[in-house]
Amino acid sequence: MSQRVRAPGSLRDRSSLLGITPPASGRSSPYSDSPYPSGHKYSDDLEGQNDEQLEGLSAKVKLLKDITIGIGNEVRESTKQLGQMNDAFAETSGVLAGTFRRMNNMAQRQGCRWLWYIVFLVIVFWFFIVVWWFRR
Repeated sequence: MSQRVRAPGSLRDRSSLLGITPPASGRSSPYSDSPYPSGHKYSDDLEGQNDEQLEGLSAKVKLLKDITIGIGNEVRESTKQLGQMNDAFAETSGVLAGTFRRMNNMAQRQGCRWLWYIVFLVIVFWFFIVVWWFRR
């Protein structure tokens, strides 16, 4: 078991650690020209500062709430748009799959001739791209 080491008495004595402290004057504010009894003005000042800080925090919380609501609305709208885009892509995928299926059916009926047409079109398209690129 661990043994607790006791500090020497001089380390526990506040006056030996901090030096001699002045006696309490009964005032909580360093300003002496207070018309109120001692400490009253100071507590009123602190209460006023607390109220100001509370108003500031309330404004910041309201701002954060508004921002959070705006983010939530944006997320809902984005989710709706993404759903619509997903539906559009699914529809386009279906159309392209049907087109590809019909193209394969046509290719099977025509033999190998369609492959040469596609190769020719790719070469012509590539030629126009290269010419356009060098004219820029």
